[in-house]
Amino acid sequence: QLQASGGGLVQAGGSLRLSCAASGRIVRGYVVAWFRQGLGKERDFVAAISASGGMRDYADSVKGRFTIFRDNAKNTVHLQMNSLKLEDTAVYYCAAHPSLATLASEYYYWGQGTQVTVSS
Repeated sequence: QLQASGGGLVQAGGSLRLSCAASGRIVRGYVVAWFRQGLGKERDFVAAISASGGMRDYADSVKGRFTIFRDNAKNTVHLQMNSLKLEDTAVYYCAAHPSLATLASEYYYWGQGTQVTVSS
């Protein structure tokens, strides 16, 4: 029910925009979050946005560089990633949950991942 896209290869300092497309029911009624998982690492919280868009939460490692926002008309949640660093390299996943949460285990719905690779 969720589909992530927009990953790719980018140089350090560059930008990418990820998109998470979902059904209208999920986009309008659920918290949508982004997580990422580096090779051999756990799946970590990146950012989340409430159903109304009025609340947003970010991991400390991405604050000031990443922005999560909604386009409800297109049933899509985006993650704008600027000033990318080598350590941002990971598979990025979008997920949905009825309430704001930062643990991957709490999320009901998941999209497939999209690979983001940041090169030097």
